[in-house]
Amino acid sequence: MTLTKRLAAEFLGTLWLVLGGCGSAVLAANFGGDGNPLGIGLLGVSLAFGLTVLTGAFAFGHISGGHFNPAVSLGLWAGGRFSAKDLLPYIVAQVAGAIVAAFILLQIAKGGGGFSIDPTAAGTFATNGYGVLSPGGYTLGAAFLTEVVLTAFFLIVIMGATHNKAAAGFAPIAIGLALTLIHLISIPVTNTSVNPARSTGVALFAGSGALGQLWLFWVAPLVGGALGGIIYAWLRPNNE
Repeated sequence: MTLTKRLAAEFLGTLWLVLGGCGSAVLAANFGGDGNPLGIGLLGVSLAFGLTVLTGAFAFGHISGGHFNPAVSLGLWAGGRFSAKDLLPYIVAQVAGAIVAAFILLQIAKGGGGFSIDPTAAGTFATNGYGVLSPGGYTLGAAFLTEVVLTAFFLIVIMGATHNKAAAGFAPIAIGLALTLIHLISIPVTNTSVNPARSTGVALFAGSGALGQLWLFWVAPLVGGALGGIIYAWLRPNNE
């Protein structure tokens, strides 16, 4: 497969991930107000992120590997599964896809009544944050630890599920369920990133608050992704 087609698949897959996951948070999480049964809440948003990566992996995984996330690409490189020469192009395509998705989502959200972005509010426009911008008011240290550990385990699941001795054809399901679980754990802490592209796309349209904290949602997932890749490379059966 040519690099151009692989980058297009990463662009589209990341667009789908951000549009589906962040779209569910912005448009449907609290639809109709607090307590309204039509709002999908934390459980629904967690499932939406899992479903986007699951369906995206089935659609694009055979073309590009279905990373949709700079931390995943870096982790796969650290684990010996991805070429260093393709790392930067993949990350650029992923970030571009996330930005386009966030732009599309903003245009849709603006078409509904009462939509606004408050750069001082936690989780505004599905952004990630710590301190006053954390949904649960969690500290920078707690947010950093959460993002590092959960991204590391995400890479371990990805590399284990896609190993040549794993059950064939089930990797996207395991990966999608892992991302769902990650969101169930960490939405209250950081609104869940584990993906620098996802964080960047929405932060660019959400104002100074999210942009000022964006550094953490690059550093922590990249550190976690690299750790996860290295750990699995050491664990893998017979070093295969």
